[in-house]
Amino acid sequence: MPDNASKLQTKEEHDKKKQAEGKKAPKKQRRRAFPIWLRLLVVPVILIIFLLLGMLFGYGVLGDGNAFDVLKRDTWTHIYNLVNEKS
Repeated sequence: MPDNASKLQTKEEHDKKKQAEGKKAPKKQRRRAFPIWLRLLVVPVILIIFLLLGMLFGYGVLGDGNAFDVLKRDTWTHIYNLVNEKS
């Protein structure tokens, strides 16, 4: 007489049989390792950090200026005046 273990089907076999019959197998609930609400907080913070790093690199290294001058209001006032200067 076969033992009970051989009679029982594995979950995968059961799911395949259900799919073959046209019935959908129940979906597994997925637990996210990094919840969406935390993504909504972390992603903008990371974007702001990289924006600041890009401004520091661009002004300090590529522009041959003091990198931390890009954070001063006078620098941005000067850039604004240069861009909006009427010829």
